[in-house]
Amino acid sequence: MATEKIRPHVMVMSEITVDGKLTLKKGASSKILMKYMDPATDILLHKTRAEYDAIMVGSNTIKIDNSFLTVRHVKGESPVRVIPNSMADIPLGSNVLGSDAPTIIAVCEKAPKERIEAIRAKGVDVVVAGKDSVDLPQLMEILVKDYAVSKLMVEGGPTLNYYMFQHRLVDEIRLIHLPFIVGGSDTPSLVGGMHIESEDEMFRLSLKNHYLCGTNLVTEYDVISGE
Repeated sequence: MATEKIRPHVMVMSEITVDGKLTLKKGASSKILMKYMDPATDILLHKTRAEYDAIMVGSNTIKIDNSFLTVRHVKGESPVRVIPNSMADIPLGSNVLGSDAPTIIAVCEKAPKERIEAIRAKGVDVVVAGKDSVDLPQLMEILVKDYAVSKLMVEGGPTLNYYMFQHRLVDEIRLIHLPFIVGGSDTPSLVGGMHIESEDEMFRLSLKNHYLCGTNLVTEYDVISGE
């Protein structure tokens, strides 16, 4: 009998173009497209952040966007910021290392100790999860046991989203649809990673809600793929 994973409830939330892209092109900030969101959906994004214990994005997203990941447009506390960063090479000037909200940087055992100490000197927590790279299931368990995180929001890029799905760590998805087509075979999409070989490997979803938020369509799905 399989051991049940200890993890928080996880929702992936993202803005996405009609052709499934997250940015204008590879290496571009997602903020370029996000500025075209209806103000009502921007409020929805911040309202959702306020409802969650923690928010997670990948370190590459931080390097490109330098986001704050705080609650600003509604009342409510900012969630704990969680950044998987295997080798502890997050830029020390990153906004998420500021004092405006608590932050956890997750590294692997191979991360250089001097980098870890430099991050800790910024006043944020560093946790070790995984040997050669961040072990996401182990990180989820740490968040539950050591930080009492019961609800985690993921605003990840294609790589983080892919591994969260691969490890069966996602419960639901909320998408803000932007009325654009940007194209580009290498433009980041919602989920990256390796190609699948058959339909048996698809992650199956169940649409549970759809509505207009301002002028943007929002869709919500439950993830129904089995273990």
